[in-house]
Amino acid sequence: MSRPEPQTFSPHELVAMARAVMSDARFPQLATIDGDQPRVRPVSPVRIDGFVVYIANLRMYHKTIEIAANPKVELCYVSSDHDQVRITGVASVLDDRGVLQEIWDDNPLLRSYLGTIDNPALIVYKIEPVQVRFMKEWALEYHDVPVE
Repeated sequence: MSRPEPQTFSPHELVAMARAVMSDARFPQLATIDGDQPRVRPVSPVRIDGFVVYIANLRMYHKTIEIAANPKVELCYVSSDHDQVRITGVASVLDDRGVLQEIWDDNPLLRSYLGTIDNPALIVYKIEPVQVRFMKEWALEYHDVPVE
């Protein structure tokens, strides 16, 4: 396999390609910090608005403690074609009841497991992007994606 040649993409192309990777790779890896130890795990976003990603969580999970101690996180999506999108961001607990209700209404799995939107075990994190980067398959070069 030959090394891909560096390519130039327009801002519009980068946004479209990044969103396509996110759609294809539906289950990104979430990186957090546990003291001085990085932790990575697959997550299942419950909503995506542009490059803002919402992740449901249970309070008993250890990532709750990790995010409370250091809300800086990164999501990594890898498509079936090996393209990557990395979203570096800050996680906060979603406190907008209207958005939480929309997420609840759109996710039968949440309703099945938790029974009620007011279940105290439920936390939904809103990950606001600080930086979004795209890399074409094995190009070894990231492109900054405009965050809209």
